Amino acid sequence: MQEDEIRGLVASVKEGTLSRRSFIQRMMAAGIAAPIASQILGWNDVAMANATLAYKPTKAGGGGPLKMLLWQAPTLLNPHFAAGTKEQVASRVFFEPLAGWDKEGNLIPQLAAEIPSKANGGLSEDGTRVVWKLKQGVKWHDGKPFTADDVVFTWEYAADPATAAYTSGAYKDIKVEKVDDFTVKVIFAKPTPFWADPFVGVAGMIIPKHHFGDYKGANSREAPANLKPVGTGPYKFADFKPGDILTGIRNEHYHVANQPHFDTIELKGGGDAVSAARAVLQTGEFDYAWNLQVEDEVLKRLEAGGRGHVIASPSGDLEFITLNTTDPWTEVEGERSSVKTKHPTLSDPAVRQAINFLIDRDSIQKFIYGRGGTATASFVNEPGRFKSTKLKYGFDIEKANRILDEAGWKKGADGIREKGGKKLKYVFQTAINAPRQKTQAIIKQACQKAGIDLELKSVAPSVFFSSDLGNPDTNTKFYCDMEMYTTSQSQPDPERSLNQFVSWEIASKANKWQGRNVSRYSDLAADEAYKAAQKELDPAKRAAYLIKVNEIFCEANVILPILSRTRMVAAGTGLNVDHSGWDADTWNLAAWYRNIA
Repeated sequence: MQEDEIRGLVASVKEGTLSRRSFIQRMMAAGIAAPIASQILGWNDVAMANATLAYKPTKAGGGGPLKMLLWQAPTLLNPHFAAGTKEQVASRVFFEPLAGWDKEGNLIPQLAAEIPSKANGGLSEDGTRVVWKLKQGVKWHDGKPFTADDVVFTWEYAADPATAAYTSGAYKDIKVEKVDDFTVKVIFAKPTPFWADPFVGVAGMIIPKHHFGDYKGANSREAPANLKPVGTGPYKFADFKPGDILTGIRNEHYHVANQPHFDTIELKGGGDAVSAARAVLQTGEFDYAWNLQVEDEVLKRLEAGGRGHVIASPSGDLEFITLNTTDPWTEVEGERSSVKTKHPTLSDPAVRQAINFLIDRDSIQKFIYGRGGTATASFVNEPGRFKSTKLKYGFDIEKANRILDEAGWKKGADGIREKGGKKLKYVFQTAINAPRQKTQAIIKQACQKAGIDLELKSVAPSVFFSSDLGNPDTNTKFYCDMEMYTTSQSQPDPERSLNQFVSWEIASKANKWQGRNVSRYSDLAADEAYKAAQKELDPAKRAAYLIKVNEIFCEANVILPILSRTRMVAAGTGLNVDHSGWDADTWNLAAWYRNIA
């Protein structure tokens, strides 16, 4: 679709002759995903839509308990240390950003009074400034008022390198000024097309200055509020047993009328995805189960029980494998997988290329995930305009063998290839989860036929996705040769997700392994393309830069995409949830309610 056509359709929406929904449908038919279509309307001063769940209760409370299962149990409740999705979901019960993303990619105000636009003076024409007007009358759970000081402090906290915040990428290159008690100005160093990153979604949760002010910087991990949060959200903290159970009670002073509906909330951790699905769909013991990475045939059988249903939401999430190009078995200055080392065999591009041909993505999709994922060779898949059309995948054991033969890797008497005394033997780790263990087995079998030996390692999810600095088995430490997990694209724009591929985000002991580049691989061309995208206001040119970043890492076979994931959750019969594939499951938790007969 040409630019003049898009402008004509936008004009029709403004005139009222074309509905917002019809505009989005036409954009989708032309290959422009719904979230991007919504942003086009927003940039052209067409108001964002209302939240996607109509709230029907006429008073707050009375809904009884809400029982949720997070089978990967959270271990902390500070959103700026939330490297794992489970911590992001749990933190969002108590903390809120200025705005969140609904399932259609619309920005919905939460602690903001309105979404910034050029029409209301919130967005500058040159893309360098955003003014946020804050909602007034909001109180922290301890009764203190929420003000612009808390927003400015959140920026200072996350941007401080000594804090080692997981969200630092959203804050380190901006300045935030207090205009008045209920207005803040975000200043970007250069034109920034995707301005809805700081203070938005999972990276944007605001924390109270009066609870964290003494814990900014080097002693950030010592804050009592890391485990006993005081937020502005719909539920107040009651109790937390890390790795087990989290409970909260209704915030009677919540800033949205008649919300929340439920009197208490419980997030239970542990178990596995299948037992979580069964507890909602078959037994009805719980109301909601998160992240159902379960074989689709199993889900279909459980749904037949009639106690609940599966909700599948499109998202930018990706199941993928990372190959370690540093040495995970040699310690340098207190850390393994140091950028000062080189992997003895995976630093060979031919070996990485061969492994990529040994992943049977189509079978993994067909026999394991079904509705839960689509085979892909691209790290970014949604929205579609950011997906590479160049990247292709293939499953070819013979080709993998030829590549290794030509690179000089010969099979020994034990059938394992070696060169220069170094064998192609790897430890391949992932979280404990039936689909992942089955995926590991499929890949191991193919690798054996190519002379590559894989030792399969399964780590408890509460450990694998933990930010425990003393634990060697976390995915960010990457103390093995290969690992597999899902990365969540937490907004309908891939810029923040792709900072996993920039050199300044490499995870290391220095940043307490909170850097988002877990692979440790870097490429100057990727760095330059990423920086160019950050300041490019032309949508087509910006997309091309981001696609290039994606292609560099995928073509280097350091990142091996497997499936573009659909977010699958289970909800009990009568439970109304506002589930979004672009934000945390609990992004609009205050609006959840149960039908009451």
